[in-house]
Amino acid sequence: MDSDDVPPVLEHNAAGRSPFLLTSDHYGRIIPGRLGDLGLPAGELVRHIAWDIGISGVAEALSSHLGAHLIAQRYSRLVIDCNRPPAAASSIPRISEATIIPGNDGITREAAEMRRRQVFDPYHRRIDEAIDARLRDRLPTVLISLHSFTPVYAGVARPWHIGTLYQRDTRLPSLLLKLLRAEPNLVVGDNEPYAVSDETDYTIPVHGEKRGLMNTGIEIRQDLIAEPAGQREWAERLARIFGEIETALRAQGLI
Repeated sequence: MDSDDVPPVLEHNAAGRSPFLLTSDHYGRIIPGRLGDLGLPAGELVRHIAWDIGISGVAEALSSHLGAHLIAQRYSRLVIDCNRPPAAASSIPRISEATIIPGNDGITREAAEMRRRQVFDPYHRRIDEAIDARLRDRLPTVLISLHSFTPVYAGVARPWHIGTLYQRDTRLPSLLLKLLRAEPNLVVGDNEPYAVSDETDYTIPVHGEKRGLMNTGIEIRQDLIAEPAGQREWAERLARIFGEIETALRAQGLI
């Protein structure tokens, strides 16, 4: 990146003492200046292929409601996907949904490694540092990875309003599913529209499971949070639900 490019990591409420540590891998859609527009028209760079639409507003509001530390990543997932293992083919996608990404076609190993060093590594290093500090301070830590998903993918409509994502640790997802399903008129996905795996995900397997932290991913449908009113509504709902979860976890001695 050039000196004019902003740092990849954005933090909100870094001194927050909530047990919940929030992450947002696809918060932003910035592209480093030297990469131009990756060969794409402007309309493609505001679509879901470039970022998680609406999640930035939800994440910041939820951080404020909970008093929780949020660590987010400013650059587009088309530059490098910060929720993919760097060795995965989808780490720097040549095609996203049906869109060819010219700026990623034929990328050299050296160029890919530079993107990792400049974007991926600082973001995940900061998450590691925050977890290390919390553990040293004996601060309970529950990892929440925040995402959003497109209502229609490859021509197929998705019915869920929100989904929980997990792999090996089901403690938090089971509580979250129960409370979300008690909400009126919500279609709630259980590992839908995606499921977590070591091959396709990074944040939960590496920072949650390998560190032994209780964790869950959250996916909210993008048409529900595309505007500020929807972002506020969902942040308030999740803050209320996570407040109930915190009370339950403390009562059980789990945090």
